[in-house]
Amino acid sequence: MDLQIRVVPKAKRNSIEIGDDGLFKVRVTAAPERGKANDAVITLLSKLIGVPKRDIQIVRGHTARNKLVRVEGATTKQVIAKLSSD
Repeated sequence: MDLQIRVVPKAKRNSIEIGDDGLFKVRVTAAPERGKANDAVITLLSKLIGVPKRDIQIVRGHTARNKLVRVEGATTKQVIAKLSSD
């Protein structure tokens, strides 16, 4: 399934919330340099959704705050339920 997210790098803590625009807002403590923030996003999503990191990839937006992330091995309902409950 594909998931639209907005990344906020250099946050005080790692977290996920639903923004006013309906997108998941992913806050990570990593800086947006040399892919560190992207790696942190994948690690956080992997932990919260419960799938291996290899099953999550950034499809679009590698250098932008708005990203399209593909999650394999989980249904849309499962992903939204797990991210919304956090």
